[in-house]
Amino acid sequence: MNLPSLLTGFFAAVLGCASMAGAQEGGPPIPKPTAEHKILSADEGTWDATVKAFMAGPDAEPTVSKGVEVNTMMPGGLWLISKFEGEFFGMKFEGRGQFGYDPLKKAYVGTWLDSMTPTLSVLEGTYDAKTKTMTFVGDGVDPNTKSKYTQKMVTATKDDGTRVFTLIMKSDETGGKEAKFMEITYTKRK
Repeated sequence: MNLPSLLTGFFAAVLGCASMAGAQEGGPPIPKPTAEHKILSADEGTWDATVKAFMAGPDAEPTVSKGVEVNTMMPGGLWLISKFEGEFFGMKFEGRGQFGYDPLKKAYVGTWLDSMTPTLSVLEGTYDAKTKTMTFVGDGVDPNTKSKYTQKMVTATKDDGTRVFTLIMKSDETGGKEAKFMEITYTKRK
């Protein structure tokens, strides 16, 4: 990095801090969490996970493993940060997600990355209050086959301490039809 770009970055940071200070002293208001953010905050806490992977298809016997997910809201209450750790096919697995609500898109947004996937998942979602179900959708490319796929991540809250996550994939490998790839049952620790 050269000195001019280093200085530009430094001044951008200083101006950002000054802008935040101005917001507290009559400048533009700092965004506050909305009802949509409150829905995300319900997932805060530590969750024990039972993972069922349907690698041989949704009708085959799944591979079962355990994991733990820890979710925290960032200061300000706008973003839920998710950290998952477990095992997948006998190997250590870690995943990270960040989820929020974009008031300009009027949609939930998120990203997901993990230790077994070299690409970043960019997601957009909706929430159904009647069924307490959050659905995120995103497109990607399989790094092995180079074929495109669509993933749907559906999380249904069953009660205050249980939620079920289902990963559904659609690609050339699934014949262009949706197929359940994974199901995770989460139980919240007290």
